[in-house]
Amino acid sequence: MPKTLHTKLALLSGAAFLACTGHPAATAAAASTPTLTIAPALINTAALHTRMLAAAHAGARIVAVGDHGVVLLSDDGGKTFRQSQQVPIASTLTAVSFADAHTGWAVGHWGAILKTTDGGEHWSLQRHDTSVDQPLFSVYFRTPEEGWAVGLWSLMLHTTDGGATWSTVPVSPPGAKLARNLYAIFAGANGALYVACEQGRVLRSSDDGKTWDSIDTGYAGSFWTGAALEDGTLLVAGLRGTVYRSTDGGTHWQPAKTPFKSSVTALVAVAERSVVAVGLDGISMSSRDDGASFTGRQRPDRTALTAAVVGAGRSVVVFSANGPEVLAR
Repeated sequence: MPKTLHTKLALLSGAAFLACTGHPAATAAAASTPTLTIAPALINTAALHTRMLAAAHAGARIVAVGDHGVVLLSDDGGKTFRQSQQVPIASTLTAVSFADAHTGWAVGHWGAILKTTDGGEHWSLQRHDTSVDQPLFSVYFRTPEEGWAVGLWSLMLHTTDGGATWSTVPVSPPGAKLARNLYAIFAGANGALYVACEQGRVLRSSDDGKTWDSIDTGYAGSFWTGAALEDGTLLVAGLRGTVYRSTDGGTHWQPAKTPFKSSVTALVAVAERSVVAVGLDGISMSSRDDGASFTGRQRPDRTALTAAVVGAGRSVVVFSANGPEVLAR
């Protein structure tokens, strides 16, 4: 497989960081002719210990996606998980989003987009591109009809018919040879759309995704994840334990106080003013002031934490190379 991996996945698997941030080797690999055999994800007990990269709520159900096309479901707030009954592709899935309790989408390598209409039990393949492994890193659906997916080299896709057709949205300057990678798309409390990007940039659209502004936060590294809090506060986070915060809709950003330099892979709004962040090297951090400052702890085993979601009783379910577990708080 060419070295055009999601930055989180590249670091976790030991692949070169520059492979997905514009290094010439990555460009050359992407220009080659890759091959992909479409085959369904295997159903087996080992799936419960697969590395998961993202999770979301489908109503009360938790749905997590990860390596080898594995999709895990929990109907008891994250206490137990089981594998989806049917996933049509066995390549890595990097993100998942639900518009309601039944209708959701997952995206991943080879530009794959999958759809479910039964809460994640069964999935169908809507899109894939075997001409180049240009992975999608994030997906967000505002309604069952309209959604966006973003990925490598400023790839942004938009649909208004539930994913039956997808159009490409230009977000990089005309003539740009290698645009910024787009890592996480999310919506603010005011309905605006945001994308956490590399090189310290955040994209913002206030007109339903028709046009996008590129905002310089003042940070030079990559942001891998983002979240919007109920009071309108925006958070983005990524390399070296960095968390940036905006209280004016993304126009201005300030760094939050964090206790670790390990990269953040996921942000979760847990309750009023309460935010949890997890990341590499087994770190978990929590904030009770809307993300202005964080305290944290590090697991003795240093296991990299790759995703998180709110579970039963406002617990936090985290995911790693070993599968899901409940984070002690």
